[in-house]
Amino acid sequence: MCLAVLAPAALAGCGRDDPADAAPADVRRLLDRRAEAVLERDPGAYRATGGPTAAYDRLRDVPLKSWTYRLKDFERDGGRATATADLSYRVAGYDRAPLTAERSLSLQRRDGRWYVTAERPAAKASEQLWDQGRVDAVRGTHSLILGVGRERAELRRYAELADHAVPAVRDAWRGDWPGKVVVLVPKSLDNMADLLGAPASGYQGIAAVTTGEAGGSGRTPADRIVVNPDAYGVLGELGKQVVLTHETTHVATRSRTSRATPLWLSEGFADWVGYRGTDRTPHQAAPELRRAVVDGRLPAALPADDAFGFSGDAAGLARAYEGSWLACRMIAEEWGEEKLRAFYEAVGRHRQRAGAVEGALRDVLGTTGEDFTGRWRAYVREELG
Repeated sequence: MCLAVLAPAALAGCGRDDPADAAPADVRRLLDRRAEAVLERDPGAYRATGGPTAAYDRLRDVPLKSWTYRLKDFERDGGRATATADLSYRVAGYDRAPLTAERSLSLQRRDGRWYVTAERPAAKASEQLWDQGRVDAVRGTHSLILGVGRERAELRRYAELADHAVPAVRDAWRGDWPGKVVVLVPKSLDNMADLLGAPASGYQGIAAVTTGEAGGSGRTPADRIVVNPDAYGVLGELGKQVVLTHETTHVATRSRTSRATPLWLSEGFADWVGYRGTDRTPHQAAPELRRAVVDGRLPAALPADDAFGFSGDAAGLARAYEGSWLACRMIAEEWGEEKLRAFYEAVGRHRQRAGAVEGALRDVLGTTGEDFTGRWRAYVREELG
């Protein structure tokens, strides 16, 4: 286990009290003890820091490598205070760097000591899974499934699917990545949205999303696959597998994905990996785009980034994914899988969007944007017409 020591830097906002006030330093030490109690699985020590032990109890099944608080702001009103702190934590065996969540703490001073009376997400901060209830953990060969309000048998099935997804992605993507995933399964769509800090309406019909930082800095933690149990639950077994393989692909390719990577390429490639090795035909996997083609509405260009927004246009969103998948499928068929992988990496190496796709088309595939779009449109018409 690792327990980082809080930096003794000056605290913004702590100067509201008398400069000689020892309260901020006392609270820093209190939060150090609270963090250590979580890591050492010591309920007595946690209880001694104050407040209900519900948060501690909810976390007991989560394998933690680190857990630290950094006090950012402190406001005192006599024997009561509120504080804002950055909570940084790592899941053991999965995170290469800490995830950080902003927390709000209510404090009370009794008998010369400060105690926590409540801890919650800070204003405008996303919830953490344990804010929603007791977390159950199921470990797979290549996965860790963390769920709230779900049966363990259901979580074990997620682990089976994730454990199948990881080797499938390894076979399709030769880049360096940890080869394991963390999957969060909340109670409902609303809870999923709370984890993502966004309105639930934006994720209706979306089976899962992957969070993480693009760009491959090497400092980011493992991504989180966050499931929408409402939408995921209505999928068939193949659909469930394709979704988890798709999201696992995002985890694997994150370090080679940058601002230069258009969504049609990142989403299309993830779908290509998801469907790779299955017997799904374009007619089966691209029904919305097929309807458009049959109706004479062949797309004029590859999907723009805004076509992937969760705006409520489910058919339009489906067409964007389906067209992107067919673009990557075409590259794999006409240029080969190695060229598809090389094209993806070449685009991601650019620092900016302008010229990235065009340069990779020229250097890797030996074609132009105009020629590629024309070939893709012909391919879509042939496969779906």
